[in-house]
Amino acid sequence: MALVSTYANLECERQHRIAITTLLSRREPSPVAIMIQLKTMLNVIDNSGAALAECIQVLKMKRAASIGDRIVIVVQKQRSFGPETASSSKSTVSSANKVRRGDIRHAIVVRTAKQVQRKDGSVVKFGDNACVLISKAGEPIGTRLSGVVGRELRERGWGKVLSLAPMHL
Repeated sequence: MALVSTYANLECERQHRIAITTLLSRREPSPVAIMIQLKTMLNVIDNSGAALAECIQVLKMKRAASIGDRIVIVVQKQRSFGPETASSSKSTVSSANKVRRGDIRHAIVVRTAKQVQRKDGSVVKFGDNACVLISKAGEPIGTRLSGVVGRELRERGWGKVLSLAPMHL
């Protein structure tokens, strides 16, 4: 009798575990997927002089930014484009650089490592998080982009950024 009740208890526990795992697998994903938020590091893909930037604010009061959203960044690392400026100048920044380390600028998110599902059902996922620096008026600071940008920029009204990009997916 004791052997039968032990077997019944084990079977009951197994059924309970199966029920819990099926309930957990049916759970809906959270509606807001974390993409670009405070302290996220992004590659800068234009020729403005910045190489790496840190997000300090997502504009329009959203929790996280995705492709095409406007953010505020601080330049963490700058690019060197060639020979230094004149030796009489104390600045060690090339004359081609339009931004310096520590500058606070606006930017547009053009790539996210988090996958984005489009209306046609396709899913796009890039290898990194990237942005393009813009002025407060919405004009791109750089004149060239190096790399692919998301097609969502067209829907969000960033045609000028798309025209500078070599390819968009």
